[in-house]
Amino acid sequence: MTVETVLSKFDGKVAALGFKTREYLFSHLPGICEEVDVPASLLGYSYGPGYKNVICVILLSNKGVKLGFNRGGELPDPGHLLAGTGKVHRFVVIQSAGDLNNPALNELLAGAVAAYRKRLSQTT
Repeated sequence: MTVETVLSKFDGKVAALGFKTREYLFSHLPGICEEVDVPASLLGYSYGPGYKNVICVILLSNKGVKLGFNRGGELPDPGHLLAGTGKVHRFVVIQSAGDLNNPALNELLAGAVAAYRKRLSQTT
């Protein structure tokens, strides 16, 4: 299963934005691993196997792209980017490639990595 398999299920605009979001994550998360889930139409990004190591996911739909955060409800969000009402997961709607240049998104992603590292240090 490939990234192209997932993205080819969507129109050109959604697919292009999915690729841009993916590039953004690889440039901001050195050494991140990518996992493809074709049935769920998502791309997962983690620093190891299992759900506990997931930092974020790219969620794709006909409406667009969302960047979902593992334990997003626990993350500081001074830029008020996170949406959703779940107790654990929250997401950021990515409407255009310009959204990926928002410094608040960089801070949110850095916060997600810091929270992951903190969780990891507490289990070892």
